[in-house]
Amino acid sequence: MTVEIETPPGGRQQKVQAAEVGVGILKALAELAPATSLTRLAEHVGMPASKVHRYLQALIASGFAEQDSVTHHYGLGREALYVGLAAVGHLDVLKITAPHLATLRDELNETCFLAVWGNKGPTVVYVEPSSGAVTLVTHIGSVLPLLGSSTGLVFHTFLNARETAELHDQESVGLTAMQRQEIEQHVRDIRSTGVHQIHGLLMAGVNAVSSPVFTVGNKLAGVITMVGSASVFTDTVQADAAQRLRATAQVISARMGADAGLFGA
Repeated sequence: MTVEIETPPGGRQQKVQAAEVGVGILKALAELAPATSLTRLAEHVGMPASKVHRYLQALIASGFAEQDSVTHHYGLGREALYVGLAAVGHLDVLKITAPHLATLRDELNETCFLAVWGNKGPTVVYVEPSSGAVTLVTHIGSVLPLLGSSTGLVFHTFLNARETAELHDQESVGLTAMQRQEIEQHVRDIRSTGVHQIHGLLMAGVNAVSSPVFTVGNKLAGVITMVGSASVFTDTVQADAAQRLRATAQVISARMGADAGLFGA
């Protein structure tokens, strides 16, 4: 990354400082994801907007950042996502899950994805999009609601409450007593069956099924989800998909060292 810095040319120290600033801006883009204005970004890193802008131009040129042509907001670019995926790639859950999701997608032609728990909540790290005329794609790096998505509710069910407490408290604000009871019922169903089916919870007209993936010690490693349009992902199709997804999650979990038969037939 080449950036014009304010300090006079003087060798290695300036280059190191420039790299540190660039990394700091990349981290800020991640913290303010999915997109942010130049003003907000500059405030976040405590730097003049003009200086941040110069670094952003270099990051955009190298593919590590991008600017929305409509909103003019900035976000992480494709190269940054590749680096992030390379870091996540060492996780067994991604390596083991990917081929199984590809097979499932090929069999049912519905979009499948894997989410892991990130610093902002359920985060999509791998997607196998359907090849139909209408493709429902959850983007890599997307952060899903904890209580407002099928994927999130599975995390809510099996993760330690301390890990989800902050996000749970944020999303619980304004919920009615009935809505809280519905969430509790979802948790009971997920815990007993190992799969969750939902109709239009996150997005109207989009149905989803999710199932947990466990690792050694029966610890939650991630959640696999299949999504489809309600027009084709009908009750019958979704019920079949739920059973296949659950079976796939069990195969992945066993491969990762979890106990067999975590859920009854």
